[in-house]
Amino acid sequence: MPDHPDIVIDRAIERHKIVGAVVLAARGGEIVYRRTAGWADRDGGRAMTLDALFLYASMTKPLVAATALRLIDQGFLQLHDTVAHWLPAFRPALPDGSVPDITLHHLLTHTAGLSYAFIETEDGPYRRAGVSSGLDQPGLSLAENLARIAAVPLAFAPGSSWRYSVAMDVLGGVLEVASGKGLPALVEQYVTGPLGMADTGFRVADRDRLVVHYLNDKPQPRPMEEDAATRSGVGIARFAPRRIFDPDSYPSGGAGMAGSAPDFLRFVLALRDSHRDILDVARVDRTGTGAATQGAGWGFGYLGAVLGDPGPTHTPQQPGTIQWGGAYGHYWCYDPVRDFAVVSMTNTSFEGMSGTFPRDLRNALYRAFGGV
Repeated sequence: MPDHPDIVIDRAIERHKIVGAVVLAARGGEIVYRRTAGWADRDGGRAMTLDALFLYASMTKPLVAATALRLIDQGFLQLHDTVAHWLPAFRPALPDGSVPDITLHHLLTHTAGLSYAFIETEDGPYRRAGVSSGLDQPGLSLAENLARIAAVPLAFAPGSSWRYSVAMDVLGGVLEVASGKGLPALVEQYVTGPLGMADTGFRVADRDRLVVHYLNDKPQPRPMEEDAATRSGVGIARFAPRRIFDPDSYPSGGAGMAGSAPDFLRFVLALRDSHRDILDVARVDRTGTGAATQGAGWGFGYLGAVLGDPGPTHTPQQPGTIQWGGAYGHYWCYDPVRDFAVVSMTNTSFEGMSGTFPRDLRNALYRAFGGV
């Protein structure tokens, strides 16, 4: 008998894979599964609640991407504008010294030739240059981080390959210059405000509702210190949970927001309703590189990974499904064929994002509620 989602969640907590979770699923725009489990603060004895707030990490990216697409719709800028048109000082070169054009399309699809420090070795160029991922270095300004990024040679010619990167932080800088407004105000104006996402922003709406974030460890996950680090492939991911409370920290378009699971589900469901135009452009692989962004069959659109061929993936998801996650322990997907949405927010890195938990949970939710 296949596992029910409740069993998947309970087992992950009992086995100390995750500390707590809020999980929501919707079919046809209606919520069909809602569960809170485990601890928002294990040591403090605070149970997880539906309105708990989480640091979003890369769940920020689709919100900022949607903001950019709205500004493009309104003519503030164009998809194939060069970054240098808006940020003249931002001209990173290739290793041979040539300076190619980077466009907004390249930023949105992570095909700009940029990178992240945490996917490089400890002596990688981004680490040596002190480039922030938007998760660390409280108090760092956007201008300084852009200067550090621009000083590092590009990993490849824009448009020729795919690499997860700080591209959305650069995009945030472009949006601010093009609109004359700060990124937090823009996201609120075009996305979170119209959708009634009152808990979501580049600040914590209610500090008492913020979960304690944990790192996977033995025998159980450990609370993140003020400056926490954990291995991420060949590199080291660094977290500073206090960053969001530092007013001098730049608003990271790639990782700087916080919010609740119900808020994020509102955003996902909005794609199927009043924002169909964004969904239509987001559900197509836009990289042109054949990149397997989350394994075979997955490309990348403007909001996240896009499933082109489910054959090699062993997933119940259908072609056109969009999914991504967040390093603090989150996962989301939307399958437009089955009209099925999943939002899972945990307070445990990295299991909640890229461990067996989100895969097993997704499969259980599809079997129970997704029409499989």
